[in-house]
Parts: sequence; C-alpha cells; structure tokens
Amino acid sequence: MKKIISILIPCFNEEGNVVNMAEKVVDLFEKECNKYDYELIFIDNDSTDDTKKLLRQLCANNKKIKAIFNVKNFGQFNSPYYGMLQTTGDATITLACDFQEPVELIPEFLKAWEEGYKIAIGVKKESYEGFLLKNLKKLYYNLSKKFSSVEQIKMFTGFGLYDKQFIDILRTIDDPTPFFRGIVAEFGFKRKEIYYNQGIRTKGKSSNNFYTLYDAAMLSFTSYTKMGLRIATFIGALALLFSFIVSIIYLVMKFIWWDRFTAGMIPVLIGMLFLGSVQILFIGVIGEYVLAINQRSMKRPLVVEEERINF
Repeated sequence: MKKIISILIPCFNEEGNVVNMAEKVVDLFEKECNKYDYELIFIDNDSTDDTKKLLRQLCANNKKIKAIFNVKNFGQFNSPYYGMLQTTGDATITLACDFQEPVELIPEFLKAWEEGYKIAIGVKKESYEGFLLKNLKKLYYNLSKKFSSVEQIKMFTGFGLYDKQFIDILRTIDDPTPFFRGIVAEFGFKRKEIYYNQGIRTKGKSSNNFYTLYDAAMLSFTSYTKMGLRIATFIGALALLFSFIVSIIYLVMKFIWWDRFTAGMIPVLIGMLFLGSVQILFIGVIGEYVLAINQRSMKRPLVVEEERINF
C-alpha cells in the first residue's frame, strides 16, 4: 500500500496562482513521486477574489484535491496551523501558494523522510526583499536566537515536511495563537535543513506588510523570549541609579556653592522626559505580553470553517 503524503497550501487572494500550483504539485506526484499517493489540501482564508471559485473547479475535477473555506480571515498563523491538523497523510508538506517556496524541493523532503528524519524543512539562503527589510529581518533573527529560551531557526517560514508523529503532537497543543516556527524548534524531532533561494512571486500581491510582519515578530517575541521584560527591568534599574547619582551630585554642588550654583529647570525637564520615555516604551513592551496572555486565556478556536470539499 502506498504511503499518503498530504500537501497543505494556505491561500488568500491567490486567483492567479492556485490553478498553476495545483497542476504543478499533481504533475510532480504523478510523474516524479508516483510511488506515493497524495492529498492536496487548500485552506482559503476568506479570499475576496476568484480563488474560491477556482478551488471549487479544481476539487470537482480531482477528488484528491480538497478545500477548506474559512468564514473570515483568521490570520497568517492560525489558518495554516489549523490546516495541518486536518491532514491525514503519513507525512504533511506545507507550501506557499505564491511559488516563492519551490515545489521542486518536495522530492528532497521525501528523500530525507525516507532516510529517517521526522522533519525536513526549507531554510532560506537568499531572498529578493528590499535592503532595509532584509537587514531588519536578519537583526530580528539574530536577537531572537540570542535571547530566546528556545532555539530559533533563522530564515525559516514553516515550509517543509512533517511526519505524522509530529502532526499528532500539534493536535495536543492547546494554543489559540500558535507560533508554528517556534513549536517546530521546541517540540520537533531531529530535523534536516535544506537550503533554497526564495523565488519571486509569480502573480498577485503579497498580503504581508509592516503590520503583519510586526505581528509575527511580537508573537515570537512574547512566546519565546523574556528579553523584553528583562531589558525593562535592567534599564529601569540603570535609569534609577543614574538619576540618584545625578541628584546627589547636584545636592552636593548646591551645598558647596550655595549662592553661586543655579541648577535651573533644564536638568529636571531632561530627566523627566528621559524617564517618561523609558516608562512609556516599556509599558508598551509589557502591554504586548499582556495582550499575548489575554489572547491565550480566551481559548477561542483557531478558525471557524464555512465549508469543506472532498473530505
């Protein structure tokens, strides 16, 4: 009996890519990887273009192609994670619908899996992002890796193969805001990392922007690092010590040169502005942790389905 491989492809407004992606994956499994059976699952995050219509046509023409339609957009983390929990294969491969993650890497993932690796992931060697964004991401990865309580995988987006045993572990995690990349590092088995150059989006426009990237960074930051709270404590202590030393110096100078030394209001204002800025900054940092706690305590479902086809 052939082993079944589940291919999960999350999508949102990908009318220009879903048909080509489905054809390419099906062609790969029918020709190059034909010793495996497959199921191809698209999970649509409430697209507003013709993506749903095209997915219905694909499902009608091939019963091995399945689709899940969400009632609304549940974000870039919840929807793919939920989709992985719906797979039934001996292994699951996650793949972006925009062709930035090469379909051609699937045979290498399967080879690593046959060699005994429970996880085989794609790690970006190069990408075609702007200079500023690329360097900000590098800085973020370096800081996360240095300060995280759990190993962080640099330049990893979730693209890869995951054995059914690992998928079963995901099913036991009760987290309404899961950060999958961190979970792979925290709970994953021995893995093989396969490097690739990120491709250029073929059609359509990326839904990623500064807000979504910031949201991803904060989810990782609050889930796997104590860095923000520790830095707030240290800088607060240093600011307190600095303020105390300066106040003692001013007091001594005033006693020595009582009628000649005029401190004025400028040092007081500078000190107030400095301490106020530090307080506001770290109230924001603490707020991010509180927000993460609040989201997890509400125990909301990962997604709510509107419809599923061919399951």
